[in-house]
Amino acid sequence: MFGEWSTAEGLPAFVYRAGPVTWDPIIDPPSSRHWSHVGNRRITLVADSDGLTGLWDEHLGCRWIAERTGVSRLGGLSTDSAATKVFGPTFFRVAVAGEGIEVERTVLCPEGEAPWVLIRVDVVNRGDVALRGALTEEWEVRPRLVNLEFGPSREEVPADAPVVVLEVFGGERVATTAGQLRVAVPLELPPGDRTRIWFRFGLEATVSEDPAALYEGSLAGLRERLPSARAARAPEAATEIPWHAALLTGGACADGVLGGHTLDQGSAYSFRHGFNGAARDPLQHALPLVYLEPDLALSVLRNTCAWGSPDGDLPYALDGQKQPWTQLFRPSDQNLWALWLAAEYAAATGDLAAFAEPVPYHPCHGADPVPLAENLRRQFRFFVDEVGVGEHGHVRILNADWNDLAVKESGVDRELMIERGESVLNSAMAAWVLPMYAGLAERLGDQATAAQARERAADLRARVAAEWNGRWFRRAHAPGADPVGENDLWLEVQPWAILCGAATSEQARALLATIDETCRAGSPLGARIRWPGAPGQVWPSINMTLVWAAAWHDPDLAWDEWRRMTLHAHTAAYPGTWTGTLSGPDCYLAPDSDRPGETWALPDLGVAMQAYPVANLHSHAQPLLGYLRLLGVEPAAGGQLRCVGGGHFESRTLTVRADGSGRLKSAGAVEVLGPDGLRVRGTGELSWDGARSS
Repeated sequence: MFGEWSTAEGLPAFVYRAGPVTWDPIIDPPSSRHWSHVGNRRITLVADSDGLTGLWDEHLGCRWIAERTGVSRLGGLSTDSAATKVFGPTFFRVAVAGEGIEVERTVLCPEGEAPWVLIRVDVVNRGDVALRGALTEEWEVRPRLVNLEFGPSREEVPADAPVVVLEVFGGERVATTAGQLRVAVPLELPPGDRTRIWFRFGLEATVSEDPAALYEGSLAGLRERLPSARAARAPEAATEIPWHAALLTGGACADGVLGGHTLDQGSAYSFRHGFNGAARDPLQHALPLVYLEPDLALSVLRNTCAWGSPDGDLPYALDGQKQPWTQLFRPSDQNLWALWLAAEYAAATGDLAAFAEPVPYHPCHGADPVPLAENLRRQFRFFVDEVGVGEHGHVRILNADWNDLAVKESGVDRELMIERGESVLNSAMAAWVLPMYAGLAERLGDQATAAQARERAADLRARVAAEWNGRWFRRAHAPGADPVGENDLWLEVQPWAILCGAATSEQARALLATIDETCRAGSPLGARIRWPGAPGQVWPSINMTLVWAAAWHDPDLAWDEWRRMTLHAHTAAYPGTWTGTLSGPDCYLAPDSDRPGETWALPDLGVAMQAYPVANLHSHAQPLLGYLRLLGVEPAAGGQLRCVGGGHFESRTLTVRADGSGRLKSAGAVEVLGPDGLRVRGTGELSWDGARSS
């Protein structure tokens, strides 16, 4: 309905052809605007169906630089009237024509950390007479801080609003902290002739590179760094894997407060409500980057560890000014995600030297930096000693685990659940994560921590195994109450019970069949998170673990579940819903909802993903990681990396082929566990073909 996938500049792109289609954000007025986000490692470009754009910069907080602006004009032509728009992986293009004149305008986020966008305007004179006039480029600078806004926008202007520049390369330059910016270029173009003009808009910077070289170099660099994919079972992977990689990395921002890069969950959480949370989310988003851009994965790990305090705790979120926000939730799972990302990074790269480098704590604590290895060790101790376990031996739930509303939805008294409740989900996840972390700790020479992690994991694995009720694994425990999940299936715990080894092979196959018959039945976007119960929700971050777990026991189900996660699947099921066309939220509503294919809203609380239902990085990170898991790419408990095959994936650092052969570039010593018992050890570039290695 909205358009079709194509290519532009040798890259996947979407050609938007639709007219106005009204939709309901629930907590904001109805809208006909559809938008998508792209970016580099600093700036985010927000491009929309009206041909307008905005700039977001999270370097110092949740801040808009400009919103719904950016127009080129020539005579009676204006680029915001373009009927067709092209959404590229790091650029946005519109074109208008009239009276023998054609104007094409491309806005590009240059590769790297440039805090500005490059604008290329091509003018062609198709007429019979010379074109004389002025091409103008116009932007409105509108600085706005978004900080914990649950209701109408406060329209808060930051006190330290930056200077924003609009300039013609080699010509006029204007700047302001707020208000309209306009530059003009006189044109005199003979019939049949064409010209190209370059502009720059964004933060103050010294730019010496030729704009044409910068443009071509950025696109060449993008083509080189985006992965390729081919899978006979999922032909849409060829388009979606590089697209997801571009939009995922385009969500990164160099952090001017904590260092490294943040990889904010985005969507309504950041752009509408003004916070970066939960801490687990950037850690999840960075997992596929281990195999795409490992330096960025490490940078995100360091940045998120720097949110914390010296006792090893991680706050639920950072507010719109990058201060710890702990008033709403105190989850019990966050340390596990840091330990997981660290272990997977080390297994894939062999970069143990990174763990000796100092990482700061949040400035509010006034604490000295410690090596990354020590930061992680303290997080492990916090998880073991402070989160701890309850009377059934399971990990305490505190006031949330992965599911922010698990305590409320358990039906158990809230205060009792917070004080003494236990999460089988966290136990199952920890039973998988802690052996992976133990392998890293052992490689770093910390034998005591490695032994403790393995001991805790073995105990939790046995306790999770005891939660099998003959149909599925229970979800949680609270004193004096029946187990949560005895009579209803909570999806989030089930894949982890399989992955950690608590489920026998027979139980795993039976459980997957039950999930297929219940949670997945009639749901085109993937498994619902609960069955039976209220109208269902589909969460890509959980369905990725289902894909992963199923890959080892029921590959047909695994591939089918992955395909249901795709943008193509959403378009096929809900062609009239923009959400899910190029990007999506963290959750979709299932067919039994009153708004299937859209996303959640809590209007009584002034909170709604539906108000900003795209640019959630789970919609890009989870299909990427799920695809890698389908190919058997995952860490092993001994610190090795598994690469089995079954499809094609190629990035700058990792190649996996359908026949099980592959290649890995590492920074340090690694060991790859290939198909049929193959083991490859080495440093630098390793390759294997299943029969011999080098």
